[in-house]
Amino acid sequence: MPRTAPGYRGRFAPSPTGLLHAGSLVAALASWLDARAHRGRWLVRIEDVDTPRCVPGADPSILQQLERLGLQPDEPPWWQSLRGDAYAAALERLRLHGMAYPCGCTRKEIEAALVAQGRAPAKHGELVYPGTCRHGLHGRPARAWRVRCGTDESPVAIDWHDRRLGPQHQDLTHAVGDFVVRRADGLWAYQLAVVVDDAAQRITDVVRGEDLADNTPRQIHLQRLLGLPLPRYLHTPLVLAPDGDKLSKQNGAAPLRLETPADVLQALRAAAATLGLGSVATASTGSREAWLADATAAWARVSGLA
Repeated sequence: MPRTAPGYRGRFAPSPTGLLHAGSLVAALASWLDARAHRGRWLVRIEDVDTPRCVPGADPSILQQLERLGLQPDEPPWWQSLRGDAYAAALERLRLHGMAYPCGCTRKEIEAALVAQGRAPAKHGELVYPGTCRHGLHGRPARAWRVRCGTDESPVAIDWHDRRLGPQHQDLTHAVGDFVVRRADGLWAYQLAVVVDDAAQRITDVVRGEDLADNTPRQIHLQRLLGLPLPRYLHTPLVLAPDGDKLSKQNGAAPLRLETPADVLQALRAAAATLGLGSVATASTGSREAWLADATAAWARVSGLA
């Protein structure tokens, strides 16, 4: 039997920019299985702070998809769009401690400054902030808020361990630079919102897609600055599109087909195959509940919990 992890709390945090697809189901199933294998609690949080990208009606449809899949949260879902006061309080704490500052730069100005410094960004590469507004706006209006990430003389290096990927390291100062926590359009940045909410929901384990692994150092930096607990991390394999890129809503990923019990089991088996759960990835009989029980046992075995 899976062993109990006292106080284990996991979560699945979809963005309602469309319905769940095969790639997002992998993260949803992995986080649910990890919580069940630890005999912990599993939460759902709707990450809808990026309101221009949210599709009306997608959030209740996502919750319905999870219900059809048998992935039921143990507590009522949260919506980030209702959490602005908590994010504002966190930003104020950072500001009072001198760790956040207003920035008046546009993207074009940042790119031009990097070129002038001989640090032209690679195509599709990280736009490392050059620190233009670190010491004041110099009469320009504030557009965004950034958090400080060290200096050349005293860089911030983040070492962390991923339960699947192993030891990880990032020189946050030179790989990312001071990053945005409140956007120029007034919306809250993902990095701040996720850190504040993981702490507020007492999340102990973050299980999500591998494409978000490079966000983890930024979130650990914020957790340390705000004095918040650091959860454990596990980043799952990605489902790839035919062109080799991550399968996503942006490249036309089709919503999950969940019209019949057979559709549900087929979707779950495909996600299990991506997660390396061979013993249940090919199972074709039994109820959804029986399959999920077998998948939980398989996850416990491969995770060393059984």
